[in-house]
Amino acid sequence: MLTPSRTWPGLVSASLIAVLISAALFSLLSQAPSLNIASLWQDPYLQHVTVFSLKQAFFSTLLSVGLAIPIAHALSRRTFVGKTLLLKLFSMTLVLPVLVGVFGILAIYGKSGWLANALPAIGMTWDINIYGLSGILLAHVFFNLPFSVQLLVQALDQIPSDQRRLAQQLGIRGWSQFSLLEWPYLRQQLPHAIGLVFMLCFTSFATVMALGGGPSATTIELAIYQAIRFDFDLQTGALLALWQLLLCGFFHILIQRLTKPIAQQGKDSNISLPPRLDSIAEKVWDGVWICAAVLLVIPPLLMVILSGLNPSALAILTESAIWHATANSLLLASSSALSAFALGATIVLTSRYWRLFGKRSQADGIEMTASLVLVVPSVVLSTGLFLMLREHVDVFSSAYWLVLAVNTLMALPYVVKVLSQPAYQLAQQYHGLCSSLGIKGINRLRLIEWRALKAPIARALAVSFVLSTGDLGAVALVGGQGFETLPLYLFRLMGSYQMDAAAAASLILFAVSLGSYALIEKVITRNAHAQG
Repeated sequence: MLTPSRTWPGLVSASLIAVLISAALFSLLSQAPSLNIASLWQDPYLQHVTVFSLKQAFFSTLLSVGLAIPIAHALSRRTFVGKTLLLKLFSMTLVLPVLVGVFGILAIYGKSGWLANALPAIGMTWDINIYGLSGILLAHVFFNLPFSVQLLVQALDQIPSDQRRLAQQLGIRGWSQFSLLEWPYLRQQLPHAIGLVFMLCFTSFATVMALGGGPSATTIELAIYQAIRFDFDLQTGALLALWQLLLCGFFHILIQRLTKPIAQQGKDSNISLPPRLDSIAEKVWDGVWICAAVLLVIPPLLMVILSGLNPSALAILTESAIWHATANSLLLASSSALSAFALGATIVLTSRYWRLFGKRSQADGIEMTASLVLVVPSVVLSTGLFLMLREHVDVFSSAYWLVLAVNTLMALPYVVKVLSQPAYQLAQQYHGLCSSLGIKGINRLRLIEWRALKAPIARALAVSFVLSTGDLGAVALVGGQGFETLPLYLFRLMGSYQMDAAAAASLILFAVSLGSYALIEKVITRNAHAQG
């Protein structure tokens, strides 16, 4: 029998989310009463901004996913020392703060970067402008290609071993093996990878803000920021935000229609495959692609570490501003992670309770509420809340609370996605037993839930923490000298070309993000083992 007391916490959380997002959108509507979206197309600059946003997202997706196919194919076929470590390094780009990656890219490819200093020794010059479309594409490929590779490697790992053995017995090799055996599995995953990467690139803010080349390389999100922060043109900012929202909603619906759930299959681990008999040309081909991936990902990360350890950069560590910014980032990330987890946990508990009693549509609906923010970019949400609060409070003096609200909402979909399936599977296994034994509430959490869900809980908290630590979207709009986070501090240093100071700040942000991610997972899982 359904018990209202089991569902009201999730309903309250979902209502709070819906109210915040609705209030932000209503504030945008109030600033653009005519809703004349067509006026955007009559302004050459705004037309250019829209076209550039679509163009850079398209080419970023094409390069990231297109290049990921041969790299994933090579990684799935080869076993070598360090392969596991390489895949872990690939996963680091998923939680790497954007400005850390951007700093590493500038340290390699910038006008005063490693290539510009090293190539003259062999009679060559490096005069490529890293700012503008070329830099944006390079940064997007740096962040999204490893993620795409991971998705495609997972798809290739789903090929049953008996199919691979049969292909070897029939002598199917080379292009025939790829087209007949591997491509059908890759094709299932490609729409998911393409859709996700396109949305990430289309709504990219920090990358374009750091590497954009002025008016010629400006996206809609950056135009919103410039209209409000620099020109204080609220109506243009609101109109652009609504236009961004409409485009994101359209792309989200289109992606949902074009992608289908992937049926997961496991390989038969009992079937051992004979050694591959590839030609030297095939091995060289795979080696070239693997080396290319390594050269794309590893050098920028190494340069972040090496540059940050430079003696001239270490002197910056004595300044109090960088530590104030670090403390603000840690406080904000901790609050955002806990808030997102609290909201997400109540929604997951409510949705799984409904699923157990066959109310799938209600369960899907409440989880979809938590994912509404995926259609509302952080700059759009920040703009709406800024416009709503400015009539009542000094937004710049209350910047912490606005950034906290936005970062909490932005992390919420990840929390729900990580916890939903494991929590439901656990309830399917133990709900009947717990009901018959009268185990509920805190006792059920302590004896059953915590032990089984410690890993997903740790991952949800860690991802939420790191996302908030490296976020620049909301704080760039309302932050300043009164409230400055480490990403905003780093961006200010990079904008004023204080690269030694930026190197130290980048290394601190890098260490804080990855260190916190590892520490949160370790502490939670260790405590769970100790209690067990």
